[in-house]
Amino acid sequence: MIEVLSVDAMYRADRAAMRMGRAGIDLMEAAGRAVARTVRRRFAPRPVCVLCGPGNNGGDGFVAARLLHERGWPVRVALLGDPARLRGDAAVNARRWRGPVVPMSPDALGRAALVVDALFGAGLARPLDGVAAASVAAVAERALPCVAVDVPSGVHGDSGEVLGVAPSCVATVTFFRPKPGHLLYPGRGLCGDLTVADIGIPRAVLDDLGIDLWRADPPLWRSAIRDPGPADHKYARGHLVISGGAAMTGAARLAARGARRIGCGLVTLAVPAASFPVYAAESPGSLVRVCDTPDDLGAAVAEPRCGGFVVGPGAGRGAETRDRVLAALATGRPGVLDADALSSFEGAAERLFGAL
Repeated sequence: MIEVLSVDAMYRADRAAMRMGRAGIDLMEAAGRAVARTVRRRFAPRPVCVLCGPGNNGGDGFVAARLLHERGWPVRVALLGDPARLRGDAAVNARRWRGPVVPMSPDALGRAALVVDALFGAGLARPLDGVAAASVAAVAERALPCVAVDVPSGVHGDSGEVLGVAPSCVATVTFFRPKPGHLLYPGRGLCGDLTVADIGIPRAVLDDLGIDLWRADPPLWRSAIRDPGPADHKYARGHLVISGGAAMTGAARLAARGARRIGCGLVTLAVPAASFPVYAAESPGSLVRVCDTPDDLGAAVAEPRCGGFVVGPGAGRGAETRDRVLAALATGRPGVLDADALSSFEGAAERLFGAL
């Protein structure tokens, strides 16, 4: 599950699954079951308050409440809004819940020792306010453990931004694939342990979603790293050029060590003349080449056998690093920009994006 779906892409995945014959009520049942299962695995039975919003996220909460109650947990539901205004699958699952439903408020937490946050999902586009915000704030004030459904309410699913207020959760249960907000701070820090549950959406729906974002996990690149063959030479395993800083030399040297360790055939450290002895003395597994100017670096990266570059570790911030980045990008080689290579474009992001 390395694909990352935007909020809109997840909505389209849901709709595609239903077109393939998966009923929405079944998706909601599976989502609520995944939430209840996560709660039971993490906690012994205790009084739990499920905060339900007026949409499908609240419907997931009603399912989780019912399933926990069937297992003997003391459960109450606090609902934001009028039960009569619930629609669709959420209304069906609200009717299936036979336990207490109280209006949303901080007092609705009662004697709860655990909260399930099913207020709003990743599609929230405005800050929490009113009793919803007050109730979320009360969870934090009482230091109650909280399990979120989809995302902690108040976290934007695409950016990880906090819209007003959001609970700090011990766990979050999302469905099918993660969203950017699960992986980007500050949302990532509020999610706690993330569970991505299979709720029956066929993997085939990904084919039509135009996926352009993935988690940087080993499965993403492992298939591209092959074992060396008997006729291979160092260039068959890739030649990497790493731009080394003048003063902070350790970062580039560590990057070179990492590149060699994962199997890169040849690593060249492109460094200022004044720092050449430092790099040459410590890195017998790498070539060291004097590159005093951005043009020198560009020439090294442009050589036919170079397969990629790294600019940024220990580079220092400023115009010199910006120019080195632009010179390397101008070659069209694939590369990694890290640390000072990014920070040096603060206030000049359009130059970087234009070069990319």
